[in-house]
Amino acid sequence: MLYAILCYHSEDVVGSWTKEEDAAVMAKLAIVQQKLASEGRLGPVARLLPTTAATTLRKDQDPPLVLDGPFAETKEQLLGFYLVEGGSLEDILDTTRELAAANPGGAYEVRPVGDFFPGALRP
Repeated sequence: MLYAILCYHSEDVVGSWTKEEDAAVMAKLAIVQQKLASEGRLGPVARLLPTTAATTLRKDQDPPLVLDGPFAETKEQLLGFYLVEGGSLEDILDTTRELAAANPGGAYEVRPVGDFFPGALRP
């Protein structure tokens, strides 16, 4: 089963990290990523740009309304995601615990991925 691990954190907190602090977190996450890759379980990983770069299309009217920024007002923002193969939810929760140990604060949401189409962007 393929799972999405959605990474949430306060954008203000992450944005205030120094380059050194950010690099240290990324280095810790890279250890988990390398482990998953060597097991053949790691799919795409994405780090999203800040919500100030977001655009939202609201489809509750016709024509749709295009807005600058994210739609939701939240304390924590979606900052990135992993796609990981796992045999069970418990396997993925173990992986998520490893990611959480490498990254101070925030929250992780785990969701099974239903219909999967690999697309044309794979190397």
